Amino acid sequence: MVSPVAVPGGAVLGSAFAWGHGVNLRRLKYFVKIVDIGSLTQAAEVLFIAQPALSQQLATLEGEVRQQLLVRTKRGVTPTEAGKVLYRHAQIILRQCEQARVDMEAAGEGLSGQVSVGLAPGTAASALSLPLLRTVRARHPGILLYLNENYGTTLSELIMNGRMDLAVLYGDKAIHGLSFLPLLKEPLFLVGPRAMPAPAQPVKLADLRDIELFLPRPYNVVRKLVDAAFVRAGMVPRVVAEIESAFTLTAAIADGLGATILPASMAREVVAACGAWQFQIVDPVIEAPLALCQSDHLPLSEPAQAVKSILLELVVDLAGTFAATPEPELAALS
Repeated sequence: MVSPVAVPGGAVLGSAFAWGHGVNLRRLKYFVKIVDIGSLTQAAEVLFIAQPALSQQLATLEGEVRQQLLVRTKRGVTPTEAGKVLYRHAQIILRQCEQARVDMEAAGEGLSGQVSVGLAPGTAASALSLPLLRTVRARHPGILLYLNENYGTTLSELIMNGRMDLAVLYGDKAIHGLSFLPLLKEPLFLVGPRAMPAPAQPVKLADLRDIELFLPRPYNVVRKLVDAAFVRAGMVPRVVAEIESAFTLTAAIADGLGATILPASMAREVVAACGAWQFQIVDPVIEAPLALCQSDHLPLSEPAQAVKSILLELVVDLAGTFAATPEPELAALS
């Protein structure tokens, strides 16, 4: 008998959630599909099942958990709060069952199955994509690797919901549902166009008071680090535009419109693309922490463990490339 589904805060989703008495994977699959599509009619078409039969399956599930799971409107259906909780857990359960099936079928035939890895753009993680693809294909050709380049907040949510295995992103703050393995610290550089006079050396934060800067939005980890450094210095950065696109940022620098502050990895890309200059900010030194993020309660599959090991190997090599400081845990692997 499967344990009751734990929910955030330590509560249990319905002590009457009698898994051994009827709740099965098929109903969970139906429920997830209905929520994904937002319509009983369209879900029935996708699932090749009559709508009355699908409605009956949903009613049975709601009766078993003693909770209303969906709210029906003229526009379709939306999950209730209990439905949202079940949806998150159902995704995890279905994914683990599928991985168990794959692992059993592949027993004795080498590692196989899907592994999803998130790589935050604008970070050193971007440089891992091709080496990771090459190494995984060479060592474990049976593993189907899915790479997702997205913002760190989005990748964190995907891992928290059990929809992604691993992610390499900036951040080191503990978050409920996630664990972070510190990898390295990337120094931040001032990057400016050729048309702009280079700053005096060494670059001091105090000298940036009047420099027009392009920075990401305040929720971005690098922006938070920059803002915090300016606050400690009793200053406010002169932000003339907030840019999230690497392409637009590079074009703005190339056009001589202003300067920016970037981690070493992205600074090197911008300089190579438009002939800009870069100098590390050394007074004070500002560093962005790169970490490997995964769930703190969902175990990794064997293929995901293998990919994690490869990622850690590759980051060891990456640290020297960007003059980054490896964290003790990472340095121990070299």
